[in-house]
Amino acid sequence: MGFNPLFTILKDNKLIGPNYIEWKQNLDRVLIAKKYKFCSIEPKPDQPAADAPDEDKEYYKKWIKADEMSRCYILAAMSGILQHQHHAMTTARDMLFNLKELFEDQNRAARQVAMKSLINTQMAKGTPIRDHVLLMMSHINELEVLGAEIDAETEIDIILMSLPKGFEQFRLNYNMNKRSYSLAELLTELQNAVKKPKGKCFRCKKSGHWKHDCPLSKKNKTGMSLSLVTETYIEAISKSTWCADVKHNVT
Repeated sequence: MGFNPLFTILKDNKLIGPNYIEWKQNLDRVLIAKKYKFCSIEPKPDQPAADAPDEDKEYYKKWIKADEMSRCYILAAMSGILQHQHHAMTTARDMLFNLKELFEDQNRAARQVAMKSLINTQMAKGTPIRDHVLLMMSHINELEVLGAEIDAETEIDIILMSLPKGFEQFRLNYNMNKRSYSLAELLTELQNAVKKPKGKCFRCKKSGHWKHDCPLSKKNKTGMSLSLVTETYIEAISKSTWCADVKHNVT
């Protein structure tokens, strides 16, 4: 087979069953690198007749060689029991089809568990935004390893929906401006937003904070805004002073 660093990974992580999806991804990388992948997809061609075109004869030889090498890679990367079950199969395509039948259901259940973890994860109070996004990215990566296919925009949507209300303005800007981020870019933008919000507050029109953090919207325990409390307090003092002056003049 010759030395191949990718095959070393395959050999060190032999197929035992539950690791089927990850094993299959590693196998595909090896077969693609060696240019053998096509034989696991295309059916075995009929042997060309003696008077067949040279291209047909050449393709048949190429397919046979690729299949022989693919079967060697597959068998070498299996546990002993699985080797015994598959060594008599005539093509790599037949081997891979049988393995899919054996282990696909196990991975479907694992994908469902991983998807539930991804969807139900919400950013806990006090958690640094970097730690939360990295956790969400690890859930996404786990799903991809298990064979799930999630498009890039949906990944971003899921992460944004896991954030608390304090990031509502960030979500609004993302949707209104039709932004497009990679996961790494999203992490950077969220970290920047935490450090210093961009844009102006919708309430006071000043920069440096969002509407929910605006001093004008902060409430005291009575539910009154701080500015209103201040005005009420000053008015009360004025009335108290006026009443005291009137009482003094009367006496």
